Amino acid sequence: MALNKQSQLDFAQQLLTLFNAGLALLNAIELIQSSAPKEWQHWLKDIQAHLKKGNSFSQSLMAQHNLFSMEFINLIRVSERTGDIELALKTICQQLEAQIELRRKVQQALSYPIITLSSSLLLVIVMMIWVVPVFKDVFGHFQAELPPPTKALIQISSIMNHFFIEICACLLTSTLICLLAWIKSIYLQKMCDQWSFRIPLLGKLLRLAALTYWCRTLGHLLESGLPLPDALRVTAQSSNHWLSHDLSAEVFKHLTRGWPLGASLKKADPKNSFFDTETLQLLHIAAASGFLAQMLRKRANTLGSQLSGGLNSLSQTLEPLLIMLVGIIIGGLVIILYLPIFNLGQIV
Repeated sequence: MALNKQSQLDFAQQLLTLFNAGLALLNAIELIQSSAPKEWQHWLKDIQAHLKKGNSFSQSLMAQHNLFSMEFINLIRVSERTGDIELALKTICQQLEAQIELRRKVQQALSYPIITLSSSLLLVIVMMIWVVPVFKDVFGHFQAELPPPTKALIQISSIMNHFFIEICACLLTSTLICLLAWIKSIYLQKMCDQWSFRIPLLGKLLRLAALTYWCRTLGHLLESGLPLPDALRVTAQSSNHWLSHDLSAEVFKHLTRGWPLGASLKKADPKNSFFDTETLQLLHIAAASGFLAQMLRKRANTLGSQLSGGLNSLSQTLEPLLIMLVGIIIGGLVIILYLPIFNLGQIV
């Protein structure tokens, strides 16, 4: 199982600090191990064993069974050629910090809607299971026809009470089947990634997040000294989005056939499903002028700012909409339950 980004960042920061203090690689790993968490001990010992056998640091990291990202390993591999491992570690720290911050912003923007909708769903279930049956007993004493909405609500409540365990089991089973299908099927994952860009309100932000990650990753790899084809290959391997992965691989294929970057990007994404027009133009100009790495970094910062603004706007937009939605749902249930009481004079 791969280390999470925060653990990789902590390891890179500790290693960079010890390198700055003048320690050799093996001594630095040993010192980190002396104060490392319990879950780090196994792979730190394994890295030391590989280093003592004469393997390079990148080979030692590669031997940890995908514990570290390909981007992390390749940046270390490049630094072993240039002899500047501290620069690679600084680049790794910057990249991981940017990725963690981006994920934090997305989670922060989505946490309020998720909590609100979950609380509303829980409240509706509580009302259907415990509150509506009480009203059903009260209405049972009335010798009159109940309004259709009230009858429908009581019927739904009765079904939920009688088949609650079966409903929960079906929902849980369906969720597990969908989750297993998503894990096993790469085709399904690709379709979900493509559809995610079409989600109202969220699709544009998800696309911005994926494009920001792509620009920042490729820019850091180029700045570290990797040739463009190799940097694209590593970007594809380290991508957490299938559309980004496939497009990077497609651009790599066109580059190896002799096409320039601008033409390769257009051929790989003819419908602009991933790259926006402005990004394509800027990268085409930067590649022709020899300032691709700098342009990718600037573009990543610009897209990141747009994403932050979009997330803030989304939060401000969703908050009143969710309050209205919750009010409509709960208010509608209450009104339906009290309809017979409003017509009490006609019912009794």
